[in-house]
Amino acid sequence: MDLKRKPKIGLILIGAKRFKPLGAGTADGTYESRKAIEAENYVKRFSEFADVVSAGMVYEREEAEAAARSFYNQKVDCAVAIFMSWAEDFAWIHFLRELPEMPLMLASVVRDSLSITDTNDENQFVDFLSAGALVGFQVASGSFRRFNRPMSEICIGTLNDVTARMKVFAAAAKVRAILRSSRLSLLACYNEAMWATYVDPYNLFLKIGPEIHFLSVMELVNEIEATDDKIIDGIIEGMKAKYRIMPNVDFTKFKASVKATYAMEQIAKRAGTDLLVLNDIDTVLFANVGLRPGFTPTNPAETMVTVPEGDIGGGTATYILQALSGEIANFIEPFYIDHARGLFVAGHAGPNNYHGKPENTVIARDERFAKSGWKHAGAPFAWYVFPEGEKTMLHMSEKDGRMKMVATVVDCLPTKHYIASYSHAEFRHKKYTPEELFAKICTNGITQHYGIAPGNHLDELESLAKMCNFEFIRID
Repeated sequence: MDLKRKPKIGLILIGAKRFKPLGAGTADGTYESRKAIEAENYVKRFSEFADVVSAGMVYEREEAEAAARSFYNQKVDCAVAIFMSWAEDFAWIHFLRELPEMPLMLASVVRDSLSITDTNDENQFVDFLSAGALVGFQVASGSFRRFNRPMSEICIGTLNDVTARMKVFAAAAKVRAILRSSRLSLLACYNEAMWATYVDPYNLFLKIGPEIHFLSVMELVNEIEATDDKIIDGIIEGMKAKYRIMPNVDFTKFKASVKATYAMEQIAKRAGTDLLVLNDIDTVLFANVGLRPGFTPTNPAETMVTVPEGDIGGGTATYILQALSGEIANFIEPFYIDHARGLFVAGHAGPNNYHGKPENTVIARDERFAKSGWKHAGAPFAWYVFPEGEKTMLHMSEKDGRMKMVATVVDCLPTKHYIASYSHAEFRHKKYTPEELFAKICTNGITQHYGIAPGNHLDELESLAKMCNFEFIRID
Protein backbone atom coordinates (compact mmCIF):
# COMPACT_ATOMS: atom_id res chain seq x y z
CA MET A 1 0.00 0.00 0.00
CA ASP A 2 1.36 3.40 -0.98
CA LEU A 3 0.89 5.40 2.21
CA LYS A 4 2.81 8.37 0.81
CA ARG A 5 0.63 9.00 -2.23
CA LYS A 6 -1.19 12.28 -2.67
CA PRO A 7 -4.90 12.49 -1.93
CA LYS A 8 -7.09 12.14 -5.02
CA ILE A 9 -9.82 14.77 -5.34
CA GLY A 10 -12.74 14.90 -7.74
CA LEU A 11 -13.42 18.58 -8.47
CA ILE A 12 -16.68 19.89 -9.95
CA LEU A 13 -17.15 23.62 -10.64
CA ILE A 14 -20.76 24.64 -11.23
CA GLY A 15 -21.62 27.64 -13.37
CA ALA A 16 -24.74 29.41 -14.61
CA LYS A 17 -25.90 28.29 -18.03
CA ARG A 18 -27.82 31.51 -18.68
CA PHE A 19 -24.77 33.66 -17.90
CA LYS A 20 -22.38 31.89 -20.30
CA PRO A 21 -22.53 34.31 -23.26
CA LEU A 22 -22.74 37.52 -21.22
CA GLY A 23 -19.80 39.91 -21.54
CA ALA A 24 -18.99 39.26 -25.18
CA GLY A 25 -16.83 42.09 -26.45
CA THR A 26 -15.94 43.41 -22.99
CA ALA A 27 -12.39 43.88 -21.77
CA ASP A 28 -12.44 40.76 -19.61
CA GLY A 29 -14.46 38.60 -21.98
CA THR A 30 -17.52 36.47 -21.43
CA TYR A 31 -18.68 34.96 -18.18
CA GLU A 32 -17.74 31.56 -19.62
CA SER A 33 -14.17 32.58 -20.46
CA ARG A 34 -13.70 34.26 -17.07
CA LYS A 35 -14.85 31.13 -15.27
CA ALA A 36 -12.59 28.95 -17.40
CA ILE A 37 -9.60 30.99 -16.15
CA GLU A 38 -10.77 30.70 -12.53
CA ALA A 39 -11.26 26.95 -12.96
CA GLU A 40 -7.73 26.57 -14.30
CA ASN A 41 -6.34 28.52 -11.34
CA TYR A 42 -8.24 26.32 -8.85
CA VAL A 43 -6.97 23.12 -10.40
CA LYS A 44 -3.42 24.46 -10.39
CA ARG A 45 -3.67 25.47 -6.73
CA PHE A 46 -5.26 22.23 -5.53
CA SER A 47 -2.78 20.17 -7.54
CA GLU A 48 -0.05 21.39 -5.19
CA PHE A 49 -1.24 18.88 -2.59
CA ALA A 50 -3.53 16.48 -4.45
CA ASP A 51 -4.08 14.62 -7.68
CA VAL A 52 -7.09 16.43 -9.13
CA VAL A 53 -9.67 14.71 -11.32
CA SER A 54 -11.38 17.79 -12.71
CA ALA A 55 -14.79 17.82 -14.35
CA GLY A 56 -14.07 21.42 -15.29
CA MET A 57 -16.90 23.93 -15.55
CA VAL A 58 -20.25 22.18 -15.46
CA TYR A 59 -23.43 23.82 -16.77
CA GLU A 60 -25.75 20.93 -17.70
CA ARG A 61 -27.27 18.08 -15.70
CA GLU A 62 -25.73 15.56 -18.09
CA GLU A 63 -22.29 16.99 -17.37
CA ALA A 64 -22.91 16.76 -13.63
CA GLU A 65 -24.02 13.13 -13.88
CA ALA A 66 -20.94 12.33 -16.01
CA ALA A 67 -18.75 13.95 -13.35
CA ALA A 68 -20.29 11.77 -10.62
CA ARG A 69 -19.64 8.61 -12.67
CA SER A 70 -16.10 9.73 -13.47
CA PHE A 71 -15.25 10.35 -9.83
CA TYR A 72 -16.46 6.89 -8.87
CA ASN A 73 -14.72 5.14 -11.78
CA GLN A 74 -11.44 6.93 -11.11
CA LYS A 75 -11.63 6.06 -7.40
CA VAL A 76 -11.21 9.54 -6.00
CA ASP A 77 -10.83 9.76 -2.23
CA CYS A 78 -13.30 12.63 -1.99
CA ALA A 79 -15.25 15.08 -4.10
CA VAL A 80 -15.24 18.87 -3.84
CA ALA A 81 -18.00 21.00 -5.38
CA ILE A 82 -17.70 24.76 -5.84
CA PHE A 83 -20.47 27.06 -7.09
CA MET A 84 -18.69 29.66 -9.20
CA SER A 85 -21.59 32.14 -8.98
CA TRP A 86 -25.32 31.87 -8.73
CA ALA A 87 -26.29 28.94 -10.90
CA GLU A 88 -29.32 26.88 -11.75
CA ASP A 89 -29.47 24.14 -9.14
CA PHE A 90 -30.63 21.28 -11.36
CA ALA A 91 -27.08 20.22 -12.22
CA TRP A 92 -26.12 20.22 -8.53
CA ILE A 93 -29.13 18.15 -7.52
CA HIS A 94 -28.41 15.58 -10.22
CA PHE A 95 -24.80 15.41 -9.04
CA LEU A 96 -25.89 14.86 -5.43
CA ARG A 97 -28.26 12.11 -6.46
CA GLU A 98 -25.81 10.27 -8.71
CA LEU A 99 -22.59 10.56 -6.68
CA PRO A 100 -21.92 7.29 -4.80
CA GLU A 101 -21.26 7.52 -1.07
CA MET A 102 -17.91 9.20 -0.48
CA PRO A 103 -16.59 12.23 1.43
CA LEU A 104 -18.00 15.37 -0.17
CA MET A 105 -17.16 19.02 0.48
CA LEU A 106 -19.26 21.96 -0.68
CA ALA A 107 -16.96 24.97 -0.81
CA SER A 108 -17.26 28.63 -1.73
CA VAL A 109 -14.27 30.78 -2.64
CA VAL A 110 -14.41 34.44 -1.61
CA ARG A 111 -12.33 36.83 -3.70
CA ASP A 112 -9.49 38.57 -1.90
CA SER A 113 -10.62 41.91 -3.33
CA LEU A 114 -13.23 43.43 -5.65
CA SER A 115 -13.35 46.60 -7.77
CA ILE A 116 -17.04 46.87 -8.59
CA THR A 117 -17.98 50.55 -8.62
CA ASP A 118 -20.62 50.98 -11.34
CA THR A 119 -22.52 48.02 -12.80
CA ASN A 120 -23.95 50.25 -15.56
CA ASP A 121 -20.65 49.31 -17.17
CA GLU A 122 -21.18 45.96 -18.94
CA ASN A 123 -17.76 44.64 -18.00
CA GLN A 124 -18.38 45.39 -14.32
CA PHE A 125 -21.90 44.00 -14.49
CA VAL A 126 -20.57 40.63 -15.70
CA ASP A 127 -17.95 40.78 -12.94
CA PHE A 128 -20.75 41.42 -10.45
CA LEU A 129 -22.56 38.29 -11.67
CA SER A 130 -19.31 36.35 -11.72
CA ALA A 131 -18.48 37.34 -8.15
CA GLY A 132 -21.82 36.15 -6.80
CA ALA A 133 -20.58 32.78 -5.54
CA LEU A 134 -22.22 33.50 -2.19
CA VAL A 135 -25.64 33.28 -3.85
CA GLY A 136 -24.88 29.90 -5.36
CA PHE A 137 -23.36 28.65 -2.11
CA GLN A 138 -26.51 29.50 -0.18
CA VAL A 139 -28.77 27.86 -2.74
CA ALA A 140 -26.55 24.77 -2.86
CA SER A 141 -26.51 24.40 0.91
CA GLY A 142 -30.24 23.65 1.01
CA SER A 143 -30.04 20.60 -1.21
CA PHE A 144 -26.74 19.60 0.36
CA ARG A 145 -28.49 19.19 3.69
CA ARG A 146 -31.76 17.84 2.30
CA PHE A 147 -29.89 14.95 0.72
CA ASN A 148 -28.33 14.36 4.15
CA ARG A 149 -25.23 12.76 2.71
CA PRO A 150 -22.84 11.25 5.25
CA MET A 151 -19.19 12.36 5.32
CA SER A 152 -20.05 15.86 4.13
CA GLU A 153 -18.56 19.22 5.02
CA ILE A 154 -19.17 22.87 4.13
CA CYS A 155 -16.38 25.43 3.79
CA ILE A 156 -16.33 29.14 2.82
CA GLY A 157 -13.40 31.54 2.71
CA THR A 158 -10.66 32.98 0.54
CA LEU A 159 -8.81 30.65 -1.79
CA ASN A 160 -6.11 30.30 0.88
CA ASP A 161 -8.73 29.42 3.50
CA VAL A 162 -10.51 26.91 1.29
CA THR A 163 -7.24 25.34 0.17
CA ALA A 164 -6.09 24.87 3.77
CA ARG A 165 -9.36 23.20 4.75
CA MET A 166 -9.38 21.06 1.61
CA LYS A 167 -5.89 19.79 2.45
CA VAL A 168 -7.14 18.53 5.80
CA PHE A 169 -10.34 17.06 4.36
CA ALA A 170 -8.55 15.37 1.46
CA ALA A 171 -5.81 13.95 3.70
CA ALA A 172 -8.45 12.39 5.94
CA ALA A 173 -10.36 11.06 2.92
CA LYS A 174 -7.16 9.52 1.60
CA VAL A 175 -6.63 7.64 4.85
CA ARG A 176 -10.26 6.46 4.81
CA ALA A 177 -9.73 5.11 1.28
CA ILE A 178 -6.46 3.46 2.30
CA LEU A 179 -8.12 1.75 5.27
CA ARG A 180 -10.89 0.41 3.04
CA SER A 181 -8.29 -1.16 0.73
CA SER A 182 -5.92 -2.46 3.40
CA ARG A 183 -5.27 -5.92 4.77
CA LEU A 184 -4.44 -6.51 8.39
CA SER A 185 -2.81 -9.73 9.55
CA LEU A 186 -2.76 -10.98 13.13
CA LEU A 187 0.05 -13.34 14.13
CA ALA A 188 -1.30 -15.43 15.62
CA CYS A 189 -4.03 -14.50 18.10
CA TYR A 190 -5.37 -11.84 20.43
CA ASN A 191 -3.31 -11.07 23.51
CA GLU A 192 -4.92 -13.00 26.36
CA ALA A 193 -3.16 -10.81 28.92
CA MET A 194 -4.97 -7.71 27.66
CA TRP A 195 -8.63 -8.34 26.89
CA ALA A 196 -9.32 -4.61 26.63
CA THR A 197 -7.42 -4.56 23.34
CA TYR A 198 -9.82 -6.99 21.63
CA VAL A 199 -11.85 -5.74 18.66
CA ASP A 200 -14.58 -7.34 16.57
CA PRO A 201 -12.95 -8.24 13.20
CA TYR A 202 -16.25 -8.11 11.32
CA ASN A 203 -17.09 -4.74 12.85
CA LEU A 204 -13.63 -3.43 11.95
CA PHE A 205 -14.16 -4.44 8.33
CA LEU A 206 -17.70 -3.10 8.19
CA LYS A 207 -17.04 0.29 9.76
CA ILE A 208 -13.40 1.04 9.01
CA GLY A 209 -12.36 -1.08 6.10
CA PRO A 210 -9.38 -3.41 6.65
CA GLU A 211 -9.99 -7.09 6.19
CA ILE A 212 -8.31 -9.30 8.78
CA HIS A 213 -6.25 -12.41 8.10
CA PHE A 214 -4.90 -14.75 10.75
CA LEU A 215 -1.36 -16.06 10.33
CA SER A 216 -0.14 -19.09 12.26
CA VAL A 217 3.05 -19.80 14.17
CA MET A 218 3.41 -22.98 12.12
CA GLU A 219 3.51 -20.92 8.93
CA LEU A 220 6.29 -18.88 10.48
CA VAL A 221 8.25 -21.95 11.59
CA ASN A 222 8.03 -23.46 8.09
CA GLU A 223 9.13 -20.20 6.51
CA ILE A 224 12.12 -19.91 8.85
CA GLU A 225 13.25 -23.39 7.87
CA ALA A 226 12.86 -22.59 4.16
CA THR A 227 14.74 -19.26 4.27
CA ASP A 228 18.14 -19.16 2.60
CA ASP A 229 20.90 -18.27 5.07
CA LYS A 230 22.65 -16.20 2.39
CA ILE A 231 19.77 -13.74 2.39
CA ILE A 232 20.02 -13.37 6.15
CA ASP A 233 23.80 -12.99 6.06
CA GLY A 234 23.37 -10.12 3.59
CA ILE A 235 20.85 -8.37 5.83
CA ILE A 236 23.13 -8.75 8.84
CA GLU A 237 26.13 -7.33 6.99
CA GLY A 238 24.05 -4.27 6.13
CA MET A 239 23.03 -3.85 9.76
CA LYS A 240 26.60 -4.24 11.00
CA ALA A 241 27.69 -1.46 8.68
CA LYS A 242 24.89 0.85 9.78
CA TYR A 243 24.25 0.30 13.49
CA ARG A 244 26.24 0.05 16.67
CA ILE A 245 26.19 -3.45 18.19
CA MET A 246 26.43 -4.01 21.92
CA PRO A 247 29.40 -6.25 22.91
CA ASN A 248 27.23 -8.85 24.68
CA VAL A 249 25.20 -9.68 21.55
CA ASP A 250 25.30 -13.40 20.69
CA PHE A 251 25.72 -13.56 16.90
CA THR A 252 24.07 -16.97 16.62
CA LYS A 253 20.99 -15.53 18.30
CA PHE A 254 21.33 -12.36 16.25
CA LYS A 255 21.05 -14.42 13.08
CA ALA A 256 18.12 -16.38 14.50
CA SER A 257 16.26 -13.14 15.27
CA VAL A 258 16.90 -11.62 11.85
CA LYS A 259 15.89 -14.87 10.17
CA ALA A 260 12.66 -15.10 12.14
CA THR A 261 11.91 -11.45 11.37
CA TYR A 262 12.53 -11.87 7.65
CA ALA A 263 10.43 -15.03 7.55
CA MET A 264 7.61 -13.26 9.38
CA GLU A 265 7.68 -10.49 6.80
CA GLN A 266 7.55 -13.00 3.96
CA ILE A 267 4.45 -14.83 5.20
CA ALA A 268 2.79 -11.48 5.88
CA LYS A 269 3.55 -10.23 2.37
CA ARG A 270 2.12 -13.38 0.81
CA ALA A 271 -1.10 -12.61 2.64
CA GLY A 272 -1.07 -9.10 1.12
CA THR A 273 -0.53 -7.54 4.53
CA ASP A 274 -0.34 -3.78 5.03
CA LEU A 275 -0.52 -3.84 8.83
CA LEU A 276 0.97 -6.76 10.76
CA VAL A 277 -0.15 -7.12 14.37
CA LEU A 278 2.18 -9.52 16.19
CA ASN A 279 1.24 -11.08 19.50
CA ASP A 280 4.84 -11.12 20.62
CA ILE A 281 4.16 -12.38 24.15
CA ASP A 282 2.45 -15.54 22.91
CA THR A 283 4.06 -18.58 24.57
CA VAL A 284 3.31 -20.67 21.47
CA LEU A 285 5.58 -18.32 19.53
CA PHE A 286 8.33 -18.62 22.15
CA ALA A 287 8.05 -22.42 22.35
CA ASN A 288 8.29 -22.93 18.58
CA VAL A 289 10.51 -20.05 17.45
CA GLY A 290 12.44 -19.43 20.65
CA LEU A 291 12.32 -15.62 20.47
CA ARG A 292 10.23 -12.69 19.37
CA PRO A 293 11.29 -11.27 16.00
CA GLY A 294 13.01 -7.98 16.72
CA PHE A 295 14.19 -6.40 13.46
CA THR A 296 11.13 -5.54 11.41
CA PRO A 297 11.34 -4.00 8.93
CA THR A 298 14.51 -5.70 7.75
CA ASN A 299 14.39 -3.45 4.67
CA PRO A 300 14.24 0.32 5.37
CA ALA A 301 12.07 0.76 2.27
CA GLU A 302 9.39 -1.62 3.57
CA THR A 303 5.99 0.06 3.82
CA MET A 304 4.26 -2.62 5.90
CA VAL A 305 3.60 -1.40 9.44
CA THR A 306 4.25 -3.88 12.26
CA VAL A 307 3.17 -3.51 15.90
CA PRO A 308 3.47 -5.76 18.97
CA GLU A 309 1.17 -7.26 21.64
CA GLY A 310 -1.66 -8.28 19.36
CA ASP A 311 -3.35 -4.88 19.68
CA ILE A 312 -5.36 -4.20 16.53
CA GLY A 313 -6.57 -0.83 17.80
CA GLY A 314 -3.05 0.32 18.60
CA GLY A 315 -1.86 -1.04 15.28
CA THR A 316 -4.60 0.81 13.39
CA ALA A 317 -3.64 4.05 15.18
CA THR A 318 0.00 3.58 14.17
CA TYR A 319 -0.98 2.75 10.58
CA ILE A 320 -3.24 5.81 10.30
CA LEU A 321 -0.50 8.10 11.60
CA GLN A 322 2.02 6.71 9.14
CA ALA A 323 -0.46 7.33 6.31
CA LEU A 324 -1.18 10.89 7.49
CA SER A 325 2.40 11.93 8.18
CA GLY A 326 4.09 10.12 5.32
CA GLU A 327 6.81 9.33 7.84
CA ILE A 328 7.64 6.44 10.15
CA ALA A 329 5.14 5.97 12.97
CA ASN A 330 5.96 4.12 16.18
CA PHE A 331 4.01 2.17 18.80
CA ILE A 332 4.28 3.24 22.43
CA GLU A 333 3.04 2.56 25.94
CA PRO A 334 3.50 5.33 28.53
CA PHE A 335 5.47 3.75 31.38
CA TYR A 336 5.71 6.27 34.20
CA ILE A 337 5.62 9.95 35.08
CA ASP A 338 8.79 11.74 36.16
CA HIS A 339 7.04 14.30 38.35
CA ALA A 340 10.13 16.29 39.27
CA ARG A 341 11.04 16.84 35.62
CA GLY A 342 7.47 17.32 34.36
CA LEU A 343 7.60 14.60 31.73
CA PHE A 344 6.55 11.02 31.06
CA VAL A 345 8.53 8.13 29.63
CA ALA A 346 7.05 5.88 26.96
CA GLY A 347 8.11 3.19 24.55
CA HIS A 348 7.60 -0.51 23.98
CA ALA A 349 9.35 -3.83 23.90
CA GLY A 350 9.23 -5.88 20.74
CA PRO A 351 9.16 -4.73 17.11
CA ASN A 352 9.23 -1.02 16.35
CA ASN A 353 10.34 0.64 13.12
CA TYR A 354 13.91 1.74 13.85
CA HIS A 355 14.85 3.28 10.50
CA GLY A 356 13.69 6.84 11.15
CA LYS A 357 17.04 7.94 12.55
CA PRO A 358 19.77 5.27 12.22
CA GLU A 359 22.06 6.94 14.74
CA ASN A 360 19.36 6.35 17.37
CA THR A 361 19.46 2.58 16.84
CA VAL A 362 21.59 0.09 18.76
CA ILE A 363 21.51 -3.66 18.28
CA ALA A 364 21.17 -4.91 21.84
CA ARG A 365 20.34 -8.05 23.78
CA ASP A 366 16.70 -8.45 24.80
CA GLU A 367 17.43 -8.31 28.51
CA ARG A 368 13.79 -8.85 29.41
CA PHE A 369 13.94 -12.41 28.07
CA ALA A 370 17.65 -13.09 28.54
CA LYS A 371 17.05 -15.24 31.65
CA SER A 372 14.07 -17.15 30.26
CA GLY A 373 14.20 -20.78 29.25
CA TRP A 374 13.40 -20.25 25.58
CA LYS A 375 15.79 -21.53 22.92
CA HIS A 376 17.13 -18.12 21.88
CA ALA A 377 16.75 -16.33 25.22
CA GLY A 378 18.25 -12.85 25.00
CA ALA A 379 18.22 -12.76 21.20
CA PRO A 380 18.93 -9.15 20.18
CA PHE A 381 16.57 -6.56 18.79
CA ALA A 382 16.75 -3.06 17.34
CA TRP A 383 16.90 -0.87 20.45
CA TYR A 384 15.63 2.50 19.33
CA VAL A 385 15.29 5.95 20.86
CA PHE A 386 12.48 7.83 19.10
CA PRO A 387 13.70 10.97 17.31
CA GLU A 388 13.02 14.26 19.08
CA GLY A 389 10.38 16.68 17.85
CA GLU A 390 6.66 17.31 17.83
CA LYS A 391 4.57 14.12 17.69
CA THR A 392 0.90 13.35 17.35
CA MET A 393 -0.06 10.70 19.90
CA LEU A 394 -3.14 8.65 19.03
CA HIS A 395 -5.01 5.95 20.94
CA MET A 396 -7.65 3.71 19.32
CA SER A 397 -9.87 1.07 20.86
CA GLU A 398 -13.41 -0.23 20.52
CA LYS A 399 -16.32 0.58 22.83
CA ASP A 400 -19.86 -0.70 22.29
CA GLY A 401 -19.18 -1.48 18.65
CA ARG A 402 -17.73 1.95 17.88
CA MET A 403 -14.09 2.87 17.47
CA LYS A 404 -12.74 5.55 19.77
CA MET A 405 -9.89 7.95 19.08
CA VAL A 406 -8.13 9.95 21.78
CA ALA A 407 -5.48 12.26 20.34
CA THR A 408 -3.05 14.91 21.48
CA VAL A 409 0.29 16.43 20.51
CA VAL A 410 3.43 16.03 22.63
CA ASP A 411 7.09 16.93 22.34
CA CYS A 412 9.49 14.01 22.13
CA LEU A 413 12.58 15.11 24.03
CA PRO A 414 16.24 14.29 23.36
CA THR A 415 16.76 10.95 25.10
CA LYS A 416 19.65 8.58 25.65
CA HIS A 417 19.36 4.78 25.63
CA TYR A 418 18.66 3.85 29.22
CA ILE A 419 15.59 1.60 29.43
CA ALA A 420 16.95 -1.81 28.50
CA SER A 421 14.88 -3.98 26.15
CA TYR A 422 12.46 -1.17 25.30
CA SER A 423 12.54 1.29 22.42
CA HIS A 424 11.67 4.50 24.24
CA ALA A 425 11.90 8.26 24.75
CA GLU A 426 10.86 11.02 27.13
CA PHE A 427 7.82 13.17 26.34
CA ARG A 428 6.27 16.42 27.52
CA HIS A 429 2.96 18.11 26.68
CA LYS A 430 3.16 21.81 25.81
CA LYS A 431 0.20 22.78 27.99
CA TYR A 432 -0.49 20.11 30.62
CA THR A 433 1.57 18.41 33.29
CA PRO A 434 1.80 14.63 32.77
CA GLU A 435 -0.69 14.15 35.61
CA GLU A 436 -3.19 16.55 33.99
CA LEU A 437 -2.69 15.00 30.56
CA PHE A 438 -3.34 11.42 31.63
CA ALA A 439 -6.27 12.46 33.81
CA LYS A 440 -7.85 13.96 30.68
CA ILE A 441 -6.96 10.92 28.57
CA CYS A 442 -8.04 8.24 31.02
CA THR A 443 -11.37 9.93 31.80
CA ASN A 444 -12.44 8.67 28.38
CA GLY A 445 -11.63 5.01 29.10
CA ILE A 446 -8.69 3.74 27.05
CA THR A 447 -5.99 1.08 27.00
CA GLN A 448 -2.27 1.70 27.37
CA HIS A 449 -1.22 1.75 23.71
CA TYR A 450 -0.73 4.63 21.26
CA GLY A 451 0.78 5.38 17.90
CA ILE A 452 3.09 8.37 17.49
CA ALA A 453 4.25 10.15 14.32
CA PRO A 454 6.02 13.42 13.51
CA GLY A 455 3.92 16.57 13.21
CA ASN A 456 0.51 17.79 14.32
CA HIS A 457 -2.28 15.81 12.64
CA LEU A 458 -5.16 16.54 15.00
CA ASP A 459 -7.27 18.33 12.38
CA GLU A 460 -6.91 15.44 9.93
CA LEU A 461 -7.73 12.90 12.64
CA GLU A 462 -10.83 14.82 13.64
CA SER A 463 -11.98 14.97 10.03
CA LEU A 464 -11.29 11.25 9.58
CA ALA A 465 -13.23 10.45 12.75
CA LYS A 466 -16.26 12.30 11.37
CA MET A 467 -16.04 10.43 8.06
CA CYS A 468 -15.80 7.04 9.79
CA ASN A 469 -18.21 7.81 12.65
CA PHE A 470 -15.56 7.30 15.33
CA GLU A 471 -15.82 8.83 18.75
CA PHE A 472 -13.12 11.51 18.80
CA ILE A 473 -11.57 13.17 21.84
CA ARG A 474 -9.10 15.93 21.10
CA ILE A 475 -6.77 17.17 23.81
CA ASP A 476 -5.15 20.39 22.60
